[in-house]
Amino acid sequence: QVQLAESGGGLVQAGGSLRLSCAASGSIYRVNTMGWYRQAPGNQRDLVATITSGGRTNVADSVKGRFTISRDGAKTTVYLQMNSLKPEDSAVYYCNVEGVVSRDFRDLGNYWGQGTQVTVSS
Repeated sequence: QVQLAESGGGLVQAGGSLRLSCAASGSIYRVNTMGWYRQAPGNQRDLVATITSGGRTNVADSVKGRFTISRDGAKTTVYLQMNSLKPEDSAVYYCNVEGVVSRDFRDLGNYWGQGTQVTVSS
């Protein structure tokens, strides 16, 4: 019912930048919250940043001032601009959408993307 297409991961040197994108598609009327989480090997999946349909953001302290989350005008694509990357930012980054409402106003629930690898070399 809902598909998430992630892009933008890759290998970058410390201090560099990457921009992740996640586009939600399907019979979508509204997505309440979109965000990014990350998981490094052996670690739990942690919140990186989220943004509501109203533009309210929640950003992890570890990335504040370096990462910026935003949504497009249609509010079905979320971006994560990552600057001043550090080796400890290396992880698989997962897109998450919460509170998806269909065009016929059904609650479609929450979805995860397949993940995109970000590797920061020192």
